[in-house]
Amino acid sequence: DDSSPSETQQNPKPTLSQYTTKETMASYLSAANAVQAKNGQLALPIHSSEGDVTIPVSFSHGNNPNPHADDIDHGVTRATYERGFSPYEFNGGTTLAISGPDYAVVAADTRLSSGYEILSRDVTKLHALTEKCVLGSAGCKTDVDQLRSVLDIKMKIYAHNHRKPMSTPSVAQMLSNTLYYKRFFPYYAFNVLAGVDAEGKGAVYSYDAIGSFERTPFSASGSGQSFLIPLMDNVIAHKNRCDEKRDLPSEEVVEIVKDAFVTAGERDIYTGDAVEIMVITKEGIKKEIFKLKAD
Repeated sequence: DDSSPSETQQNPKPTLSQYTTKETMASYLSAANAVQAKNGQLALPIHSSEGDVTIPVSFSHGNNPNPHADDIDHGVTRATYERGFSPYEFNGGTTLAISGPDYAVVAADTRLSSGYEILSRDVTKLHALTEKCVLGSAGCKTDVDQLRSVLDIKMKIYAHNHRKPMSTPSVAQMLSNTLYYKRFFPYYAFNVLAGVDAEGKGAVYSYDAIGSFERTPFSASGSGQSFLIPLMDNVIAHKNRCDEKRDLPSEEVVEIVKDAFVTAGERDIYTGDAVEIMVITKEGIKKEIFKLKAD
């Protein structure tokens, strides 16, 4: 062997990776030489029987000169957004209930809305469950209708089994159980329950979405709730007042309810058209309609 160790170290044999690197560089140069400029962009000429065309190419971003060219542009912006389906629809409306010594007054407006649209001006939000008990519900119209249907069925079952109508406190508990049963997919309904109990005293019950309830002097729910509660705190609950509190007759309470809904209608676009008022006593239910502004 004429070669010495020193000559072998000076001229080592190329490795496999070096061969691969050379072949990659050769293919890159041959591809780069094949492209041509078109409108300021690199393009690869393609010859066919249909005619010559060019395909934009880029060696920095693979075969796509614009890495975002294949992205879907949803409309006029690339800002992130989320599409979603909601099973609920808020149809607005306001309810109010006030209890008295021997009566209860419950009222609700008759406007049905969706967003900035008025769907109807004459839809009741009050539903008589017995001759001495009325449910007022605002929120999603379909959920309210379903809740009423379920309650009516339970009321009929009770009447058939016990041969008598359900008392107002029992209706309040039944409504609580019904709402709690749907706590994982609640009824989108904001409820107040008004009536007279077995002693003939007015009873008003306030609820949350999943059935927690309490008996209160008054209750309001719906889109105009925040406008009615402070007023009721003053004129009904007599909070932060120095004059003597007195028992109000039902006629005076009805006038207060009318003024309250006029006030709510001035600030809440979902409250208006008319307010339906029911006065509940041991003799039964009296109904009255009071017109509100229609804009």
